[in-house]
Amino acid sequence: MIAPRVALLVETSREYGRGILRGVIRFHEERGPWSLYFKPQGLSAPPPSWLSSWRGDGILARINDRRMARAVLRARVPAVDLRGAIAGLGLPMVGMSNLAVMRLAVEHFLERGFRHFAFCGTPRHENRYQDERCELFQHLLAQRGFQCRVYPASRRLATAWDLEQRDIARWLKSLPKPVAVMTCHDDRGQQVLDACLRAQLAVPDEAAILGVDNDPFLCNLSSTPLSSIDVNPERIGYEAAALLDRMMKGRCLARRNLYFQPRGVVARQSTDVTAVQDPHVTTVVQLIRDHACDPVSVEQLLKRVPVSRSALFRRFKRYFGRSPKEEMTRLRLERARELLRNTRLSVAAIAERTSYGEAKYFIEVFHRAVGMTPLRYRKQFASAHTENV
Repeated sequence: MIAPRVALLVETSREYGRGILRGVIRFHEERGPWSLYFKPQGLSAPPPSWLSSWRGDGILARINDRRMARAVLRARVPAVDLRGAIAGLGLPMVGMSNLAVMRLAVEHFLERGFRHFAFCGTPRHENRYQDERCELFQHLLAQRGFQCRVYPASRRLATAWDLEQRDIARWLKSLPKPVAVMTCHDDRGQQVLDACLRAQLAVPDEAAILGVDNDPFLCNLSSTPLSSIDVNPERIGYEAAALLDRMMKGRCLARRNLYFQPRGVVARQSTDVTAVQDPHVTTVVQLIRDHACDPVSVEQLLKRVPVSRSALFRRFKRYFGRSPKEEMTRLRLERARELLRNTRLSVAAIAERTSYGEAKYFIEVFHRAVGMTPLRYRKQFASAHTENV
């Protein structure tokens, strides 16, 4: 049997692209072999010269502009887009669920007590996928009763680093404080951190910054490490390879988009703060976060704070809209969801790790809060959201 010839037009300059390639390699090792056509490149690199005369079987591409789109379409072979920057290509797209990503971002900031929010992205219409992140972030906050200010990014400034950093710094200084700033990706997050330095804004006390992609280089490039959302690019690469394999074998004729769930927020110093003015409430929040999955009750934790239990409950609920006990339950269930998504631990083991003790009780609490059993949640998370092109 002749190995399928597959072209990989994916950048190596970013962690997201490298993660996709790791996923493709894993598929290639498990279910190949494929004959891979690949050369290290950047996201905006032009189509390779060999592609015009290439006689292959399939293409996996991060299509960033019309030049690359035309070159991929002219090859007239099954192809999967891993970028989603250009609409109307007629190719299936595999990527992350922006809705799930922005839900994580909103919850991450609300958990820390923020009431002022902003979004810093790239110029409008430059990338529809990033525009969607901004729109979803605003929409999800509006559902909670909050407004979101958006940085008016300009194409004119995008090529001039110093000018744009000056404008971002000026914009940041104009925002009400403390402010939670969501960025469209880690590149922008690193820029915002630098702009905070120029504007002499304390991170995270005055401005908390969150990125997307969890690029270890970018997230640790600044003196204040950047919190970011891990979108699990390796899984995206693996599933894109599996889809292309089915297409090359004629088993998948439908043009489908596949969107996968992110792993979660990787919290670093840029969001390591509680934006609450009450020091006793801040102490309680930190105690609950530190001990949520320990075999300890809320009442035991509250004894460490020199304020009456009833007063703490009132203050806590005023800031967060829930009681300390509800916060502990939320954190335990969030940890349980994380373990269900990212491990193969049994339900009994997860119940023990989250201090629920017996599996039966854990299942009851989980079902009441999430609306499904833990095993059904795990199965649902493993599947992608699909959308016909």
